[in-house]
Amino acid sequence: MTLPMFDLTGKVAVVTGGYTGIGRSIADGLAEAGANIAICARQFDRCQLACSEIESLGVEALPVKCDVSNKEDVEAMIETTVREFGKIDILVNNAGITGSAKAVTEMGDEEWNETLDINLRGIFLCSRAAAREMIKRNSGKIINVTSVASFRPVPHSGDYCASKGGALLLSQVMALELIRHNINVNVICPGFFATHLNPTLLEKMRQAGTKIIPIGRLGEVDDIKGLAILLASPASDYMVGSAIIIDGGTFLK
Repeated sequence: MTLPMFDLTGKVAVVTGGYTGIGRSIADGLAEAGANIAICARQFDRCQLACSEIESLGVEALPVKCDVSNKEDVEAMIETTVREFGKIDILVNNAGITGSAKAVTEMGDEEWNETLDINLRGIFLCSRAAAREMIKRNSGKIINVTSVASFRPVPHSGDYCASKGGALLLSQVMALELIRHNINVNVICPGFFATHLNPTLLEKMRQAGTKIIPIGRLGEVDDIKGLAILLASPASDYMVGSAIIIDGGTFLK
């Protein structure tokens, strides 16, 4: 049984990039706490599959095709969600890419633009559209998934670090602006997680994790579930612009 302060029954949550990885785990967690879910991504068929699985948890789920870097797509996504569910209580900006993995001098304009468009512009567009709906109800939760790279430089990741650092400051500005409308904006900053990696690279990272991560392992996507439920629930009502690092202790080293 869900504790009352963590109960999301009757709430509506939009999760971008929510059909797999961290986003899917967050969507599952919010659904387990009672929220109806809209899964949004460019791959509509995968959104449909995720929604059919989420509905087995006893909630409603809505697949929406959306490129978060496209203003028209984002506004249509929000309109569709409001039309189908009547409101938006929670927005999880999870959609993102890892970037070019190149030195700045080797990085192309298109690679830079793509990373910033998805990781930063996407948060701006989705938050703006969702917040306009939340303001009408004087209530809402916006959760932005960034990275520990919001705080520290990572070589060959200039585009990624710039996008995540920008997303953190954007989140904090929105937190200050929106709290007067009873809308809480907070940030999840993951460290090394076992997500979309090929088996060889994943195994190398798992082995390295025992040496460089104090907890002794990579993060698993379900490690973020509880934190997402906290930030989506009344339990976080006094949290404004908090950036919570979840990395097994890596940032302490």
